[in-house]
Amino acid sequence: MISSGNLVAVGIVAGYAIDTIAGDPRRGHPVAAFGTAAGALERRWWADSRRRGACYTALCVGAVAGAGALTQAATARRPAARVALTAVATWAVLGGRGLAAEGDRMADVLDAGDLAAARRRLPHLCGRDATGLDGEQLARAATESVAENTSDAVVAPLLWGGLAGVPGLVTYRAVNTLDAMVGHRTPRHERFGWASARLDDLANSVPARLTAALAGVLAPAVGGRPRDAVRAWRRDAHRHPSPNAGPVEAAFAGALGVRLGGTNTYGARVEHRGTLGDGPPPGSRDLRRAVRLSRLVGAASAAVAAGLAVRAAG
Repeated sequence: MISSGNLVAVGIVAGYAIDTIAGDPRRGHPVAAFGTAAGALERRWWADSRRRGACYTALCVGAVAGAGALTQAATARRPAARVALTAVATWAVLGGRGLAAEGDRMADVLDAGDLAAARRRLPHLCGRDATGLDGEQLARAATESVAENTSDAVVAPLLWGGLAGVPGLVTYRAVNTLDAMVGHRTPRHERFGWASARLDDLANSVPARLTAALAGVLAPAVGGRPRDAVRAWRRDAHRHPSPNAGPVEAAFAGALGVRLGGTNTYGARVEHRGTLGDGPPPGSRDLRRAVRLSRLVGAASAAVAAGLAVRAAG
């Protein structure tokens, strides 16, 4: 009989392939359904309290983890069902195809010199205020977002899937979605979303560093050098306000031979960050290289996750 680890590995690779080919479903996305339910609960549950926010996080994440564990247990004696369930869960939680497509679309409009269209496209990649950004700033914002989301939307869910199967896949995505919803330092969410933000930091700690390491290893595929990626990672990552985005963006900057970081605007909030990497600011060509590097890192992380699944069950 095929081991459960092999079944999970096959399902992860199949789900990764489906996402690469088909991308996200246009309607009825399960992550969107979770976000709708979590948003409704927040409106009823919210209080300016860390304790209330921690209970909210535990309830949302616990419900998803429990559902993932129950569905995986239901396929214990059904190998084909285990592979299919893992593949569907993997496909549902990944965002690699969509991320790459948005990066390429942004490069297209930048190449066309259509700054108004580029500013309209930027919110598809990140929450930065695009008003008044020039082409160079838009390219930098998009490149940084491609790098960070390679970890959040591709490497991290795959890694957790390799370690814990379907429960790992869906629980990670629940944690990351809650962070996007309530993990911001705003008057409403600074206390209520504290637990969600800290849990997301913890869940992404190892995946972010795996992403940075893979970006370094694969740097030659985009015309870069591994040692430049490692140097930027070690020297500059601490300049980023995020403990996990810092290593990823710095490693991508070094691999691409560009300079990232600087001043970012998020609505009324302005962040003055240090620079990451050496060289000129990225342009549309560098954004396309970042997309290519993101795809390669995703494929490598799928292989790592499959190997972890086999080893974890062995």
